[in-house]
Amino acid sequence: MKTNDLYTTAHLFVAAVRVLDHQDGAPPSLASVCRLLDYSDEKGSYLLNRLKELAIVDTVKSGFEDRLVVGDHLAIENLPRNTEESRLEQELKKFKQGKDVMQEKVASIKAQQAQKKQDLFAEIEKKLKQKMEKK
Repeated sequence: MKTNDLYTTAHLFVAAVRVLDHQDGAPPSLASVCRLLDYSDEKGSYLLNRLKELAIVDTVKSGFEDRLVVGDHLAIENLPRNTEESRLEQELKKFKQGKDVMQEKVASIKAQQAQKKQDLFAEIEKKLKQKMEKK
């Protein structure tokens, strides 16, 4: 089950924080949460910042590195449950639509050129027939 919506990801992130807190007996670091979820540090940092903005997760300063604690876990229920399209996916759709429009234009131009060529050949053939009839 791979979903990219923030609702599911937030539940997963908070669950990882809770599990690691239970196992270690202390709040986990971002690196250990990322390791457990198999997330890159960048993705984990992005999610942490996003969830901190929503007060779902909070950080506690410690001597060596920041530790994560669960804040208002009920705020997760206010998140949208459908899959969000990333900007990249939206831009790709726009590009593909533009490409399709361009291909249609090219096809219509080719059809017009083929018709002009056919008309030109028909006109030349007509003139040649007229010249042949005159002789």
